[in-house]
Amino acid sequence: MARITLEDLDGLGEEAAAAGGGEDGGGGEEEEEGEEEEEERGRLFAHWEAVASTHRVSLPRDMAGPIVQMTRHSQAREPVPYVSLSQREKCEEAAYEERWYPAGKWACVTKGEPMYEQSISMSFMKLMRYICKENSVGCYLGMTVPVLNEIHLTKEGTELEREVVTAYYLPGEFQQNPPVPMDPEIHITERAPLWVITRVFYGMTTEETILREISLFWELLGSTDTVLRETYIVAAYENPSIPQRRNEIWFICRAE
Repeated sequence: MARITLEDLDGLGEEAAAAGGGEDGGGGEEEEEGEEEEEERGRLFAHWEAVASTHRVSLPRDMAGPIVQMTRHSQAREPVPYVSLSQREKCEEAAYEERWYPAGKWACVTKGEPMYEQSISMSFMKLMRYICKENSVGCYLGMTVPVLNEIHLTKEGTELEREVVTAYYLPGEFQQNPPVPMDPEIHITERAPLWVITRVFYGMTTEETILREISLFWELLGSTDTVLRETYIVAAYENPSIPQRRNEIWFICRAE
């Protein structure tokens, strides 16, 4: 199935900017630029539609605008603030890292679709609309990374519960006064400080890959009662369409 990379999206965004640049040379040029912009909009939508199909999700036409905006701002990403407490190495490579994330405001969506990929895709489409314009200030808010997906294991520990909470950290300038979402399914939440142990992995995130990464992390970490066993977080740093994108599994430490 067709996939696009972050580089493809960046390139498409640069082409769109180049097409839209230049001096106003009259009505003919304006009309030509309008046609080129519409063509670019259609091309981007077709790429994202192909990506959505790999997650068994249909892409609504009203996502065309947010897709263009996210593409044009793809290089500007604000990291979620944290403090690194310690790092453990294995074979001279970072095995996992202990971090502390301060309290902050997040925009959250909860979905319980049949597949994990469907839940996170549908939630992020809602968050994209909120980030791009569907908010009380009516402007692009800015992208932050990572986007968090909070998951829960069944009692047997062999499957994921259907319900997934997808969370977007509000950029620093909006932390004190978050723009109100127009979508009632998006909730602004003040999340408490979070103490986590994180491990990087690469590739697509499915229920199968997540369960495998959790198991591998437990093998690496060994027996411990300092972290939760039912709730985990999958942190996504890159575009969902990148085959070898960077992700992290977060083990949540118990409050002392």
